[in-house]
Amino acid sequence: MSYAPSALRSPAPPRPPGTDAPPTREVPYFAPVRVRGLRHRTHRLLRHRRRAVAAGLAVTAAALVAAGPQPGGAAHGDRRVRGHPVTAQAARHPAPRLVSAPVRIADAETVRLLRPGDRVDVVAAGTGAGGTDARAGGATSVVARGARVAEVPGTAAAAGEGGSLVVLSVPRATATRLVGAGTLARLAVILW
Repeated sequence: MSYAPSALRSPAPPRPPGTDAPPTREVPYFAPVRVRGLRHRTHRLLRHRRRAVAAGLAVTAAALVAAGPQPGGAAHGDRRVRGHPVTAQAARHPAPRLVSAPVRIADAETVRLLRPGDRVDVVAAGTGAGGTDARAGGATSVVARGARVAEVPGTAAAAGEGGSLVVLSVPRATATRLVGAGTLARLAVILW
């Protein structure tokens, strides 16, 4: 079949710009989009946040305990555990064992001021080995420094001329010095 030239159409004339768009229509109404449970999720996250922080602190504490000094571990020389400052002398020499030393203090009124747990320095004054009297310009010496008062038996009112008794908690070597000084001189205390 052959087509006649009249059957062929010529292209349509171009339209003016903007007329080739479809006609406008009204957009239908849509309800607003709401996300359900957002408030509930926020409260739940805040509630679980406290638990997460508590769990994190527990894990941190466990890690610190695990990284700390191991029981039975041998300490060599001046080796230190991180975070625990220890002097070289304290690492080699443990704290001395304390003993109770009864001491008669010359001034009974001063003993009335003492309470268990107080710290005192004990001073020896009076006739010493050289025969000098402290009141006449003789020497005084500190026999014990930082002794802890363990007990104050009796009352100062019951004490006679000999003074009043105090029990001090001191190392064994200091207790020996206190007993020796108590036989040679009158003892006094200085409260901290």
